Amino acid sequence: MAVPFPEQQRPRRWPGQQPEHRHRHRHWHRRWPAWAPAAAAGWGVLYAAVQTGWALTGTTVPWKAHSAYPPAAQFVLAALALAAGAAAYAARAPRRPGPAARAAVAAASAVFAVGATGLPIHFVALVTLSGAESATGLAQVLLNAVGAALLLLVLLSSRRRSHGRCPRCGREHPGAFDGPLVHPAASTAARRTRLAAYLLACGLLPWAGAKTVWTLGGSALGVTAAEWDRAVTPGESGAAATAAAGIDVTVLAAAVALFLLLGLLHPWGQVFPRWTLPLAGRRVPRLLPLLPAWLTGVPLAVYGAVLNVLAVLLATGVLAPAEPGPPFTAARQVNWMVEFGGLAFAGLGSALVLAARSYGARTRPVCAAADRADPAGVPGASLPAAEGDG
Repeated sequence: MAVPFPEQQRPRRWPGQQPEHRHRHRHWHRRWPAWAPAAAAGWGVLYAAVQTGWALTGTTVPWKAHSAYPPAAQFVLAALALAAGAAAYAARAPRRPGPAARAAVAAASAVFAVGATGLPIHFVALVTLSGAESATGLAQVLLNAVGAALLLLVLLSSRRRSHGRCPRCGREHPGAFDGPLVHPAASTAARRTRLAAYLLACGLLPWAGAKTVWTLGGSALGVTAAEWDRAVTPGESGAAATAAAGIDVTVLAAAVALFLLLGLLHPWGQVFPRWTLPLAGRRVPRLLPLLPAWLTGVPLAVYGAVLNVLAVLLATGVLAPAEPGPPFTAARQVNWMVEFGGLAFAGLGSALVLAARSYGARTRPVCAAADRADPAGVPGASLPAAEGDG
């Protein structure tokens, strides 16, 4: 049941109505609970149009190496995007959104988040100047990431509103939701959180070690570097420049994820450090690390858990031994690589989720109106954000 506001504290404007702000064109980002549902609906139409166009024209859209989305899957994704966009748009109403609409948005956001898991690989490929392996593949991943982010924002704001709280900061306070924010001071994650995240990230070591050995010309799991190079395509083994330096491009992507993990756990992930030069001393926008952490961490953790279960079933004989394919010549090699992948993906994904939860709790801002009503509610709060913050 939604908690009613006392009459003297009832907000003048709430989601579904136009917030009262004198400079709306300057502070559009403060009003994200108002425009996120419409943006999600527009994304759904665009996504459906792109998927339908690709399916009708037979355009190849890879979802992993040597595999592309079949037209039937593209039509299903188009229908799902339209349904999710419609449900998100319905959530903009001031009244409490129905459970069916919220469930539809949650399910769709999970599907599109899984479709965005290739974003780190594309990012590393572009940074290393190796170029995008597929323009349509990159476009698909970006569309999935944008959709998942918008749907998550809609889900968050509607959940807060249904409990009678401000859809932006999650606190009860008088006034509209588009005013200045008060941000907590930069802080380090709890020691237990840091230790758990570091231990989980150690799951990367067997997988990254094997790939690095192959890149450096050695042998691992009974497979030589030459056999590995013949079995994988350049896009899978990494850019030539990174391979020449003894770094596999997927290992480099994992290193980028570890950098993100460290930023989530330490204060320099909340305030740009001195080595960032022109940005030094400025507050890091919360969504800058949180969106990639959640969009990457959750799918990786789920995928890694599936691989770990599969590896156990293969090792115990519950499932028939996997048919080895190049560069592997024995089923035990496949089993070990599956287990290495499971440890790496589940460990890194779980570490990112754990760190993202801690970061979100430590950096959650509140509307200035809520801070004035309850100053003790924001421990270590800093000065109100600048006019451009939100």
